[in-house]
Amino acid sequence: MLLMYVKAFVIGGLICTAGQLLLLYTRLTSARILVLFVTLGVALTFFGVYEPFASFAGAGATVPLTGFGYLLGKGAIDGAREKGFLGALSGGTAAAAGGIAAAIALGYLAAVLFTPKTKE
Repeated sequence: MLLMYVKAFVIGGLICTAGQLLLLYTRLTSARILVLFVTLGVALTFFGVYEPFASFAGAGATVPLTGFGYLLGKGAIDGAREKGFLGALSGGTAAAAGGIAAAIALGYLAAVLFTPKTKE
């Protein structure tokens, strides 16, 4: 079990390090890097590379933004298999709906419980 935690920490840390290096050494903005990571997760899922990687790395591969792309891609592929073209369009959103709803609800709860302030 300890090895599982170490793998998740190291692999998730490497993914985050790649993002930080892109931020530091390229002219890419953080928003473009986020989109790049999600798109990369979808593309790697399409080519069948991300699923074995996620099985090996566990939360280290499914928690970062590439994991969100993996979830969207996997949902779209599964939706296309079940419902055809319309399933491909709606499958990713349906697969990610629980996580998105939780993020919205918890973000709202945090804003209610704490005093958010704008940067000056």
